[in-house]
Amino acid sequence: MRKIPKNIKALIFDCDGTLVDTMPLHMEAWKKAFEINGREFPHEFIDSLKGAPLPEIVQMYNEKFNDNLDFQKIGKAKKHFTHESIKTAKAIQPVVDVAIKNKNLMPMSVASGGSEYNVHTSLNSIGILDLFYPVLTSKNNIPAKPNPDIFLECAKQMNVSPEDCLVFEDGDFGLEAAERAGMQSVDVRKYL
Repeated sequence: MRKIPKNIKALIFDCDGTLVDTMPLHMEAWKKAFEINGREFPHEFIDSLKGAPLPEIVQMYNEKFNDNLDFQKIGKAKKHFTHESIKTAKAIQPVVDVAIKNKNLMPMSVASGGSEYNVHTSLNSIGILDLFYPVLTSKNNIPAKPNPDIFLECAKQMNVSPEDCLVFEDGDFGLEAAERAGMQSVDVRKYL
């Protein structure tokens, strides 16, 4: 993993696919939700929208595939299947090692578009929830990535300037949000 630059005073981590290997669990939940709604699962399309909130994913799906998939119905199914499996999430060790190594050295936070339940449960399942403050999720009603607001709110709550933050991300929307926030970033996909 890339060395932390000397000017960095705080770390911000995405959760799903960055700290915790939940993406296969989410993709399986999406697949089941599509299937019980009588739709073929568009794996590549859904995979390309990592970090986007569920309502936006369904809206983009409907536009792209000229469909009228009901957000509430598929959202309920996806949530059910995710809740069944999220406790089995595994650590993405190279990124978790960065967080553990920097414990008590600088403030660290989590900025995720995931639900509070999923984020807290998955971080708790790998024993690192207590390393981060704040842990911002969709419950905080902050505009979703690629909007930079969630990263800017983390910096504000950690009392650190945005330019002094380093973001760890696995999604294009998150990397764009970090850039728009004026923060340096690490695309963790390059190290996994």
